[in-house]
Amino acid sequence: MSALGLAAVVALAPPPPPSAAEALHAYLEANAQKLTVPDAAAVASVARDTYSATPGIQTLAAGGTNYDWAKLVLVLGAFPMTESNVTVLTRWMRQENGADDWWNRNNPLNNGWGSGGGGGTGSYDSLVIAAENAAAALRANGGYSGIVEALDASAPTAQLEQAIWDSPWASGHYAYGGHWSYVPVPVVTSPSGTW
Repeated sequence: MSALGLAAVVALAPPPPPSAAEALHAYLEANAQKLTVPDAAAVASVARDTYSATPGIQTLAAGGTNYDWAKLVLVLGAFPMTESNVTVLTRWMRQENGADDWWNRNNPLNNGWGSGGGGGTGSYDSLVIAAENAAAALRANGGYSGIVEALDASAPTAQLEQAIWDSPWASGHYAYGGHWSYVPVPVVTSPSGTW
């Protein structure tokens, strides 16, 4: 009799709970979705445009180099950030202040626009403000339209440099290229507090 009682207790015991995999499978079966595509549906090829990101003011200021400042002028002036544009801007900065002191008076292009000094001898409170004013000067002064057109077109370096020389930016016009250096501009970080 006791064997029969033990068999009855075992027969009445609940089954073990399902494993996690079994529970997931049961859920998927109970909640399965179906998608029916008509035979006449056209297959479309999706073209994915490329995308890119440009560094912003904080990123460039944190970098703190002459190349970062050139890129900042391009960003603030809504110019394309291309190798040609950056190359010419860093060359231009070197012509104005030299490569090792490009941040001189926080005015890398010796821009008089908003600096308080005529003929570019003024200074700015920071290199960010200097970049804002350089971009504004380029966009707002009709005498710089050739530079703007060349930057907007990301023109070859020779064309952009010619536009700078032809402009009223520097009264000596950089001797129309006679005082222009093509040696690669070294990357130089400005001192703390300039940005």
